[in-house]
Amino acid sequence: MNYVLRRILATIPVMAVVAILVFLLIHLSPGDPAAQIAGDTASAADIATLRAGLGLDQPLWQQFFQWAWHTATGNFGTSLFTKVPVNELLASRLGPTLSITVVTTFLAVVVGIPLGVVAAYRAGTWIDRIVMLFSVLAFSVPGFLVGYFLIYTMAVHVHWFPVQGYVPFDQNPMAWFRSLVLPCVNLALIYVALITRMTRATVLEVLNEDYIRTARAKGLGVLAVLSHALRNAAVPIATTVGAGIALLIGGVVVTETVFAIPGLGRLVIDSVQRRDYPVIQSVLFISAGVYVLINLLIDLSYGLFDPRIKN
Repeated sequence: MNYVLRRILATIPVMAVVAILVFLLIHLSPGDPAAQIAGDTASAADIATLRAGLGLDQPLWQQFFQWAWHTATGNFGTSLFTKVPVNELLASRLGPTLSITVVTTFLAVVVGIPLGVVAAYRAGTWIDRIVMLFSVLAFSVPGFLVGYFLIYTMAVHVHWFPVQGYVPFDQNPMAWFRSLVLPCVNLALIYVALITRMTRATVLEVLNEDYIRTARAKGLGVLAVLSHALRNAAVPIATTVGAGIALLIGGVVVTETVFAIPGLGRLVIDSVQRRDYPVIQSVLFISAGVYVLINLLIDLSYGLFDPRIKN
């Protein structure tokens, strides 16, 4: 219980620092949203009036505390351009991004861990070399290039999947699945490579331990030995899974752009181009919060694999 409480309390200063960085990153960057909203024909007086109406003329510290208080109460403000509450914009874009993230994570874990275990067990063989070659290629090739290749081969050429777009699950589950196959495969490749390489290295190290050799000498089967080794190698693998969330957060933006999916990534790009402060700040802060939460859950899961960590 003390370990869990310490880990939870440690996230509070982290989120405070994240809030400060997100706010300063947006407000100290060049450009004036009031000037963009007013247009090229607006006078300096018109821009000044608009800045006052948006609260951009207030001291920076005052703007920060107002934003932090509203964010803490669940009020992310209103978009400067669309005049729609940010909560509504986020709710309308959350479905596609959440679907891509969940399916990609599931695909990466289900494929990456078994590949790494097989490569470790057959280390030095042609199976190991093929798996490592796949990992290197998947980790090295740019995601947008793989995305366009998948679109051309799987959508344009053979018409197995839609070229672009997204269909909500509640409208048509099969169409929802087909619209996610290409973007999730594209995004999962680099994640699979990361998990595979870490799993192979960790399991291979465990397989050389004395207790594994003892288990083999006692006549335990291959599956039992690998299961035992995988459990003892689970902590660094779980860490890699958590770290991969950062790749997903950054990769979703590119993937949604390539496949024209109306998710949070596309919303961020549109908001950055228009310097829509409330939307950018909200998405960045929520993304950082999700990343911190995932890492917290990964830290808490260590106790399941190694009881000594609970103390």
